[in-house]
Amino acid sequence: MPLALIGAGALAATGFQPLALWPFTLGALAFLIVRIELAGSARSAALAGWLFGLGHFTLGNNWIATAFTYQAAMPAWLGWIAVVLLAIYLAIYPALAAFLAAWLARRTGAALLPAFAGFWVLTEYLRATLFTGFAWNPLAMAALGGFNRPGLAAIAPWTGTYALSGLIVLLAGFWLLAWRTAKSGRLHAAAMTAAFPVALMLLPWHGHGGEGRLAYTLVQPNIGQDTINDPSLYEGQFQNIARLSLPRTPGATRIVLWPEGGLPDYLRPGYPQFFYNATTYAADPAMARARIGKVIGPGSLLLTGATDLIVERGEVSAARNVVTALGADGAIRGSYAKAHLVPYGEYLPMRAWLAPLGLSRLVSGSLDFLPGPGPRTLDMGVQGKAGLQICYEIVFSGEVADRAHRPDYIFNPSNDGWFGAWGPPQHLAQARMRAIEEGIPVLRSTTTGISAVIDADGVVRQFVPRLTAGRLDGLVPPAHASTLFARLGNRLALAWALLLLGAALVVARRRRGR
Repeated sequence: MPLALIGAGALAATGFQPLALWPFTLGALAFLIVRIELAGSARSAALAGWLFGLGHFTLGNNWIATAFTYQAAMPAWLGWIAVVLLAIYLAIYPALAAFLAAWLARRTGAALLPAFAGFWVLTEYLRATLFTGFAWNPLAMAALGGFNRPGLAAIAPWTGTYALSGLIVLLAGFWLLAWRTAKSGRLHAAAMTAAFPVALMLLPWHGHGGEGRLAYTLVQPNIGQDTINDPSLYEGQFQNIARLSLPRTPGATRIVLWPEGGLPDYLRPGYPQFFYNATTYAADPAMARARIGKVIGPGSLLLTGATDLIVERGEVSAARNVVTALGADGAIRGSYAKAHLVPYGEYLPMRAWLAPLGLSRLVSGSLDFLPGPGPRTLDMGVQGKAGLQICYEIVFSGEVADRAHRPDYIFNPSNDGWFGAWGPPQHLAQARMRAIEEGIPVLRSTTTGISAVIDADGVVRQFVPRLTAGRLDGLVPPAHASTLFARLGNRLALAWALLLLGAALVVARRRRGR
């Protein structure tokens, strides 16, 4: 049975991108619910949840192993060990949900299914929060439809992602009920019960459409991870991204969007000279900004991923992963520093202990990145109000927009070249979910793909496939009015969790009253 539970967990992960086999997700969850029901104790139920999670997170996060193939300081085989070790930890959360649901059902007679769904919502929220959080692939991602429709994820403005995950658990329970109804010979009722989740998952809802007024040029330069840090290639890379960015209508107002990691230049003055000599063609930040301004042309504003250094007493002590806004005159008009940094990717936790053991960050260099203050909106005047989220930050439900200064759009520059074939489509899917929840379009520019323009309904209007150089031109889709989730954040999802737990206890009370 342990292998069956691990296999079921892996099968559930096939409902995520790039496979999107959501029927397997529902079927695998139904199997897990049966195992929790049959468990002899809450501890046995927790073990079932942990084994399920082990398979689920090992397959779902397999892209992490690819990152180690680009890190000379650590062997590539360590990547799969890292994937399994991470899964061992992440599996604690479904184990906790299973334990609490079984304990509540045994102690009070509560209905197991709504209890498990409610505790799944709570533990998934904890997974995204504790120890800086790892919010990748909440169960709700299986609810997302194809590029041209949001599917069941269309209800995310009224639930939030984590409560939508609880609904997926409930739908798996419907399939379990249908199977049991069929065993009792009531085939018509079983078919109707089984069809209900299918109808919800295949919602034909296409969104509201509409066009905005602000023109954009979004660039994907296709700079591979094996060449992105080679100084001998920097100038060729710049010329490529410059060609893809030239205005097609001189003087037109537009935003130009470049990815994280696509620009090797340091744009600010005041750093030790050897930093400029090592990276900048012009060896001068003012000249670097000036030539970028000439590329984008009058009327344009560039939002680009960049790196800022922190200098203390004449020495560079750390860095920040930033988005810099540059005008056509080369002037810096604003910036945003990434707040949700990746442990072991952008900084090495417990560096004093781990560095002597030979452990290193996946990203080259010895400087740790420092976090910024959190979501921020840059008011760019005629170029609109830009919300900014760099790479991995976009996966954190409820943490992507400045609620006091609602943006017109969210720009999400990223470098997905680390993450093989599975990571980029999963990353894009999570950006789509943020657009739906917040009612705000998301524009993603990545080094190697998938770059996309996502409207406020989660529909992908345009995209550039992986491993392809290209540009997208169009008008930024309009934002919707502030959604319920945009106003309440994850308090909304937690309220749904409490409602599910309350429903489970109501069932227990009615059973006792009979």
